Amino acid sequence: MMLPETMSGVALIGHGGPEMLEWRDDLPTPVTGPGDVIIAVGAAGVNNTDINTRTAWYSKGDSASDDATWTGEAMHFPHIQGADVCGRIVAVGDGVDPARIGQRVMIEPCLREVNGAEPDYPWYFGSECNGGFAQFTRVAARHAHGVDCDLTDIELASFPCSYSTAENMLTRSRVAAGDTVLVTGASGGVGSAAVQLAQARGATVIAQTSASKADSLRALGAAQTVDRGADLLGALGGNSVDVVIDLVAGPQFPTLLDILRPRGRYAVSGAIAGPLVELDVRTLYLKDLSFFGCTVLEPEVFGNLIGRIERQEIKPLVAETYALRDIAAAQQAFGEKGHVGKIVLEVG
Repeated sequence: MMLPETMSGVALIGHGGPEMLEWRDDLPTPVTGPGDVIIAVGAAGVNNTDINTRTAWYSKGDSASDDATWTGEAMHFPHIQGADVCGRIVAVGDGVDPARIGQRVMIEPCLREVNGAEPDYPWYFGSECNGGFAQFTRVAARHAHGVDCDLTDIELASFPCSYSTAENMLTRSRVAAGDTVLVTGASGGVGSAAVQLAQARGATVIAQTSASKADSLRALGAAQTVDRGADLLGALGGNSVDVVIDLVAGPQFPTLLDILRPRGRYAVSGAIAGPLVELDVRTLYLKDLSFFGCTVLEPEVFGNLIGRIERQEIKPLVAETYALRDIAAAQQAFGEKGHVGKIVLEVG
């Protein structure tokens, strides 16, 4: 396939609100390097990662331009975001089997290989490098995972970022059959994925969500739901769960440790209720708790996720679909949190 020199897509032109997302028809089409593939993007999901990067939420410095990417480096503009991608390989670089051209793939968002080398710290797709909010994108072949199933590109694009994050949290915290697991923020993309994936492992899942979404979470496999405004300690009791999968943090953090059983495990990959929390260190050491901060995917996580998709152990949850050109409206709908599952952008 002869690729055009330019392509259409959405460029991030600076940190800020949705006005920083600019539709362009003159973006340079990526070219392969050794070990790379070019993917024609079929669909791309909307997630917190891209919005947080746009607003420089990850930055801890005085200037957002200094450390706004996942690795704490500066972001250069214009930049193409998009961590959740499904598409088909249309070109391959040196060292990649040409037979892969035409293969449908999902992109593993946590990148251990970039430009033919391994960075000191893994990059995140759409953060340290261009992502999938355009017609074509480039990634190391090892991070383009073939998937063989009957799901649509839009359905598959709901999986990569949120489901791999959830699977990584469950892997790191060793969730297994017989565990009782509390998932906070359970109606979002990562939370609803964690409910399904924990249930698939044989765990008993308690989902914290709004009352209006409780039925949807029970349909996904939650054995019990707790309203997000409820007193967790009063609702569940102390020492009542083995694992907390936390996407919220904020003021309820001390209670999450109170409900953990001795030798319980706490895994976190989000802080939508606030990143600064109060910790009583006595609770941590007297209960022999284990904490897991979860960003970089364990090497086996994405392949395991593909297997669960192909075996139909989990199902996609697509709440709404928008055209890529309407990304600002899609991200606004995402921010309103009125949905269960994922909002996906149709690209191809």
